[in-house]
Amino acid sequence: MPSTIRDVARHAGVGVGTVSRVLNGSTAVSETTRHKVLTAIEDLNYVPNSMARRLSLGRTMTVGVLAPFFTRPSVVERLRGIESVLATTQYDLSLFNVETMSRRENCFRDIFRRERVDGLLIITLIPTEAETKRLKKANIPTVLVDADSDALHSIAIDDVYGGRLATTHLLSLGHRRIGFISHYLEDDFGNGSSKDRFIGYSQALAEVGLAVRPDYVHEGDADREAAYVMASKMLVLEDRPTAIFAASDAQAIGILKAAQAFNLSVPEDLSVIGYDDIELAEYINLTTVHQPLMQSGTQGTEMLLKIMRDEDDIPQQVTLPIHIVPRGTTAPPSTLGSVPL
Repeated sequence: MPSTIRDVARHAGVGVGTVSRVLNGSTAVSETTRHKVLTAIEDLNYVPNSMARRLSLGRTMTVGVLAPFFTRPSVVERLRGIESVLATTQYDLSLFNVETMSRRENCFRDIFRRERVDGLLIITLIPTEAETKRLKKANIPTVLVDADSDALHSIAIDDVYGGRLATTHLLSLGHRRIGFISHYLEDDFGNGSSKDRFIGYSQALAEVGLAVRPDYVHEGDADREAAYVMASKMLVLEDRPTAIFAASDAQAIGILKAAQAFNLSVPEDLSVIGYDDIELAEYINLTTVHQPLMQSGTQGTEMLLKIMRDEDDIPQQVTLPIHIVPRGTTAPPSTLGSVPL
C-alpha cells in the first residue's frame, strides 16, 4: 500500500502541516526539520499525488523558464542552478526556448493563454513594457536572471564593470592593441550584456588615452565558429592586436582556434581573455571574468519562490559580484608583437 502524507509525518516525528510546508518549498521550516521530512519521504518512497495537490491548491505547481538558446554554456549553468532548487520542492519545470522574435511572441502568448505557470524565470531577456504589464495583470510572479528592470525582480551582474575589468587586466599587462569580439551589440531580444561589456571595454581604453579602433571590434553570432572568423579578420592585419577580449568563453575558444591557425602562441604572441568562467574554461586554462552562473540560477529561483509565497510586489534588484580569474592565456605582450607606446 502506498505511503501517505500522514505516514511521512509520523516517520519524521512532525505534523502533517510541517510535511505540507516542506513539499510547498516554504522557508518557514528549519533545515533540521526539512532534512528529517525529506529523509522520511525517501525512506518511505512517498510520491505526492500531484494532480490532487494542484486541484486543491488551485495552482499548476509549475515554474516556467524562458530563455534564448538553451544550449549556450552560460544558460546551461544557470539552468543547473534553477533545477537544483526546484528539485527540493514539488514544482515542475517548464522550458520555453526562444530563438527568434516570432518564437518569443509565441512563448509569451502561450504562458498567458494557458495559465501554465505559477511563476516565471526569464534568463537574459528583458521584457518589453507591454510584456511587463501583461505579466503583472496576469499576476504571474516573475524574476529576471542575467537581466534587470526597475519594474521586475532581478538577479544580474554589472557587465559594464565586467568589461572594464577584463580590459584593465590586459592594459595592466602592457597591452595597448586590444581587440574586442562579442555577440551583436544590438539584437532583437533587447539583451544588453554584450553592449554593456563593450561600453566597459571602451571606458577602460579611454582612461589610458586610447580610442576604440573599428577594425579591432567585431560582433556576430555567439559561437566559437563565428568568433574564429571574426578573430581571423583581426589577425591578418599588419598591426594586429596583441590581445583580444572575448565577451564570452565560447567565443574565446574560437579565438584560440584562430590563433592556432595563424601559428600564434598563446599567450606569448596573443593574449586572450574570456567572460563567464564556464566549466570548460578551467580545463583549457582560459583567463576569464568569473560570474556566478549557477548561483544566479539558484538565487533567482529562491527569490521567485519567496515572492510566489509572500506576494512581494516591490521589485528587488540584486547585483552579484564578479572577478578576474587569471590563468594561462594572458601575459605581457612580446617585443615582437608590440609597438612603442
